Amino acid sequence: MNFNHSEKYKKIGIKIAECRTKQGLTQQQLADKVGISKSYLSKIESPSTIKPFSLDVLFSIAEALDVGIIELINE
Repeated sequence: MNFNHSEKYKKIGIKIAECRTKQGLTQQQLADKVGISKSYLSKIESPSTIKPFSLDVLFSIAEALDVGIIELINE
């Protein structure tokens, strides 16, 4: 993993968590919609964990949250 991008992953994870909570979804509910484990989503959302994830996962999360991918990656 390129650690030069670790802050970007953290910011995207925090944005995912914000969008999820605004919609009243638990991590388990979003993970089920996306088809990933709750622990994987938890690692993605955690600001203290550098968890890289694929574009496929990011597209699936954006779709499950009904937001544009730009909203998740825009600073």
